[in-house]
Amino acid sequence: MATLVGIGSALACGATPRWPEALATVVLALLTHAAVNLHNDWGDALIGSDALNTGRIGPFTGGSRVVQDGVFTPEQLKTAVQMLAIVVTGGGLLLAARSGPGLLLIGLAGLLLGWAYSQPRLALMSRGWGELAVAAGWWLVVVGADFVQRRAFGEIAMIAGVSPALLIAAVLWIAEFPDARADAAVGKCTLVVRLGPVAAAWGFLLLMLAAHGWLLFWWWRLWLPGTAVQALLSLAPGLAAAVLLLRHAREPGRLRPAIVLTLVCAIAHGLLLAGAFLQVLMLR
Repeated sequence: MATLVGIGSALACGATPRWPEALATVVLALLTHAAVNLHNDWGDALIGSDALNTGRIGPFTGGSRVVQDGVFTPEQLKTAVQMLAIVVTGGGLLLAARSGPGLLLIGLAGLLLGWAYSQPRLALMSRGWGELAVAAGWWLVVVGADFVQRRAFGEIAMIAGVSPALLIAAVLWIAEFPDARADAAVGKCTLVVRLGPVAAAWGFLLLMLAAHGWLLFWWWRLWLPGTAVQALLSLAPGLAAAVLLLRHAREPGRLRPAIVLTLVCAIAHGLLLAGAFLQVLMLR
């Protein structure tokens, strides 16, 4: 979804379509996401949070449990992460050779954020910085996808990438509620652990409003196309999720509908925004 927003912003701004590079961007983003998720599972296995998590709402929270269920050992998981990192790095270098050195900066920043999120010595996820790191990482995906098509940094992508990134961070935020007890037991101080369930629920609502408010502001300022206003439709499931979260903040076992609505909000917002850019392209 994030790559589609970046590709769409570049094409709407007049970039020459480069479809092989666009496909490579999507594939590399997927592989990078897989590597980061596996690295996170490895980090959680080391500190023991997933093993203690009896309140998880599968498959949305509590990790994949491939270690806890005996599918892989932590060492095998780490090896898988290293193999994916090699593939992503090699593919990224080839793509940068065609697109320009600026893509290297974006890729290195993204890999650093993904590594620092779970790496035990830094563990941004345990210091209250994980949510910001996730938002920054997905913002970089939008900017990078735009760069590959445009061959330069684009202001429109930098603006358009903020709201999808914030909503993906909201997915992580609400998923932390069922995991909060296990996280706190091993010293994994996510924002939900730090703030407590009620304050964190209000923070989730503010994040939801900030994401859509950001898009509305830049649409009003004419930096985003007129069609971008359609992405505000995602506010409906987002607000519904926030209401459910406020109602059941202290009852995380009842948050499955709220988590699903948050996912619907984030995905719909990104697809509607990408569609808005596509409509600009089709109207030319």
